[in-house]
Amino acid sequence: MRRLNRKKTLSLVKELDAFPKVPDSYVETSASGGTVYQDTWMKYEYEVDKDFSSKLRINIDITVAMKCQYIGADVLDLAETMVASADGLVYEPAIFDLSPQQKEWQRMLQLIQSRLQEEHSLQDVIFKSAFKSASTALPPREDDSSQPPDACRIRGHLYVNKVAGNFHITVGKAIPHPRGHAHLAALVNHDSYNFSHRIDHLSFGELVPGIINPLDGTEKIAFDHNQMFQYFITIVPTKLHTYKISADTHQFSVTERERVINHAAGSHGVSGIFMKYDLSSLMVTVTEEHMPFWQFFVRLCGIVGGIFSTTGMLHGIGKFIVEIIYCRFRLGAYKPVSSVPFEDGHTDNHLPLLENNTH
Repeated sequence: MRRLNRKKTLSLVKELDAFPKVPDSYVETSASGGTVYQDTWMKYEYEVDKDFSSKLRINIDITVAMKCQYIGADVLDLAETMVASADGLVYEPAIFDLSPQQKEWQRMLQLIQSRLQEEHSLQDVIFKSAFKSASTALPPREDDSSQPPDACRIRGHLYVNKVAGNFHITVGKAIPHPRGHAHLAALVNHDSYNFSHRIDHLSFGELVPGIINPLDGTEKIAFDHNQMFQYFITIVPTKLHTYKISADTHQFSVTERERVINHAAGSHGVSGIFMKYDLSSLMVTVTEEHMPFWQFFVRLCGIVGGIFSTTGMLHGIGKFIVEIIYCRFRLGAYKPVSSVPFEDGHTDNHLPLLENNTH
């Protein structure tokens, strides 16, 4: 059973095919057994995003190493107004330490993330594999752990205005306030502060299975009770059109920062996890395109013609070399006999005649 679970865990990397360094291509077999080669690529087009009235969806799955009654999550928009739709988040008691299968899953996800940072062209492979790959969500625990929950899993989605905002998780439940909002942090013991966290999933826009986002699989460990983790996110609206799906989603880039809150040393702030996001004014349209048949036919004719030309050249060169070797061999067979010297110094180049012995 453990071997079967491990195979399911490794299926993400096998199906995404994230490791080859050559452009992805498809070979389709027909009923007659023939193959058709068709190379596809991703075309990127940029334009100004004119959609300001729609809502932005935030998909969240974060586990924090504190009990659910001690923390609260909410979103503030650019006007420092608390978003009421934060009620859509679900708080679940959880165990922060992962099971063996979950650790293997996280290790594979982090490995793909590191390869994506080195090989940016692999993002095209992931776009093509959307809806085809296994889900990137953290698998459920396979062991029956008797350990009591020591963490809180916050998951769900929010709808916010398409303006800059701040999603954060900090001590105490959030309550409305005339000048913004506040958290009931005074009711929580300071020694219980622990903002070690794991981001199993964070994305913006329509949820597309198979797409790996920059923060998926991220794990941070807090070494101080008063530690702040900050993520500065730039969101780019993206329309994805492939032969598998068409979706309105969002790509994003992120910059991370963490520091210990120490007012005496001039490091001010609030302990917690803060994700400050802003939207780009540009929209990207990613379209999967393939080679037209006529262009494929022209290239095929060029390849076939090149093969025949190269074969003819090689045949001519080989024939020339064989003829040279053969001619040298023939000349060696008719090598002249050495001359016979006379006593007076002259030589006789003629072959001696056979003498007839008469009796």
